[in-house]
Amino acid sequence: MSGHDRERVRFNQVLLTHLRTDRARLLLAGLFTVGVTVTELLKPWPLKVIIDHAILGKPVPHSWPFARELAAQGTIPLVVGAASSMVLIALLQGLFSYSQIFITSSIGYKLVYALRRELFNHLQQLSLSFHNRARSGDLLTRIAGDTNTLKDIMADSILKFVTYVLVVIGTLAVMISVDWKFGAISLATLSILCISLFHLYRKTKASVRKQRKQEGAVASRMNEVLTAIPLVQAFAREQYEAKLFDTETAKTMQQSVHVARLEAAATRSTEIISALGTAAAVVFGAVEVLAGRMLPGDLVLVASYLTSLYKPVRGMAKLSTNFSKAMASADRIAHVLDRAPEIMDRPDAVDPGRIRGKIVFKDVSFDYEDGRDVLRHVSFSISPGQRIALVGVSGAGKSTIVSLLLRLYEPREGVIEVDGLDIRRYRRESLRREIGLVLQQSILFGASVRENIAYGNPEASMEQIMAAATAANADEFIREMENGYDTEIGERGATLSGGQRQRIAIARAFVRDAPVLVLDEPMTGLDVESEARVREALDRLMTGRTCLMITHDLGAVADADLVLVLEDGRIIERGTHDQLAATSGRYRQLYELDAQRPALDLSS
Repeated sequence: MSGHDRERVRFNQVLLTHLRTDRARLLLAGLFTVGVTVTELLKPWPLKVIIDHAILGKPVPHSWPFARELAAQGTIPLVVGAASSMVLIALLQGLFSYSQIFITSSIGYKLVYALRRELFNHLQQLSLSFHNRARSGDLLTRIAGDTNTLKDIMADSILKFVTYVLVVIGTLAVMISVDWKFGAISLATLSILCISLFHLYRKTKASVRKQRKQEGAVASRMNEVLTAIPLVQAFAREQYEAKLFDTETAKTMQQSVHVARLEAAATRSTEIISALGTAAAVVFGAVEVLAGRMLPGDLVLVASYLTSLYKPVRGMAKLSTNFSKAMASADRIAHVLDRAPEIMDRPDAVDPGRIRGKIVFKDVSFDYEDGRDVLRHVSFSISPGQRIALVGVSGAGKSTIVSLLLRLYEPREGVIEVDGLDIRRYRRESLRREIGLVLQQSILFGASVRENIAYGNPEASMEQIMAAATAANADEFIREMENGYDTEIGERGATLSGGQRQRIAIARAFVRDAPVLVLDEPMTGLDVESEARVREALDRLMTGRTCLMITHDLGAVADADLVLVLEDGRIIERGTHDQLAATSGRYRQLYELDAQRPALDLSS
């Protein structure tokens, strides 16, 4: 099995799983589709009756008893009966078509909804290494754009395609029954059409795949710029970004024009080949009528069926581009669904319950699959309730230790234990519930203050949320907002100050009430007053919890039970603040540099 086929397996499984739940409605839609096809094939016959048996007075065949009875009553009843049958056929076709479209569209929408949900959930499960390499704009295009393309196919195009195929087969059968020579002419024309369309379809599919990839690149560029819009405006780089965006969109436009050209080629070639086939059949039919071997009504019937035959083929030519887009979108979605999460729960994984907070790293090494060690044989132990500080220059491996503890990555070597058990024996979700986070860049959502605080514990009551905010020194400024705890904050907390965002993040950690707490540079970028309020809230939050603090502010680690100094992925020193400051080692150098760092003078 090729790599492409393997990628499509998971995608097909998702489709089949949801189609099985709608088997009864699919069968009903199939019956209505047959009804549409039959009524389409019946349309020309009333006109043949009027021409041959009402106008020309030819005898009605014995196989049409109802028409014979009307003909026996006179020409007018026969014409009225034929005209009435036209109306009846149109009404039946409208009823069948409406029911067919309604059922198939609802199945298509449900199917794509399920596929979009599956894709979103799967993306959330993929490891950080995947998301670090992927471009968020391209992923958004796959979730929204590619699934929307499939929605159009599932809800409309497949329905039309099946109907077109049935009409073509039925039309060919009827024409062969009228005269096999007409069937031969039609089959020859269809063969040429199919070869032409298949060739154009392959070229269109390749072009559409490039088009979708380029659209993903445009979406990624747009997402990056809009995310960093304060920086863009502050550095007056609007024109520069506009030029880069124009370059990306120009590539997309060129590819889109190429796809449109292939669409036009498919449509025009279909019309030309269809016209040649129709002309040949009409010429042959006219000769047969003049020779008396065929009734004029039969020629009208053949001409009508030729229209019914080539019209669906022209429709299929247009649909071929839609199918090309759908196949390209399906391949892009299948590529993501085929990516298995690198970190999985073991079949025998357990729920740790409420942990005590004893953490042990045993000879842990790690790299980001680039051959460069980020951690090298790191070992340390933290007892429940202890505070540990991780210090060192940027890139020393401090944040990686936290990521490994959260099982966002797996160590290449060594073991990490919590309460004496390898963390790979725990269920990831249950382990992460026992760890609270306050990060350097507080991540807030464009929702209410209450929802942002409760993100740490969705089941928290309003009383618990307010108590957490009070403990985080956030209650006062929250109440001063327009709608208090129900105030909607901007995306990423853009409407709040840095100190306010941090205190909401601390309240979120409070409401989670986890026994282990991770603090990653929580004071960075705060003014003196905000830092004092945040520090007070953090001291309250750390009480009674096992804490890991990552910081460059060495004055903030004086109360730590253990300080680990990291450099190039190794622990080069360990001890208390006083012990390390009294030596002539690396920690003391960092401490002295920190103490000598000048404050920013804003008085000039």
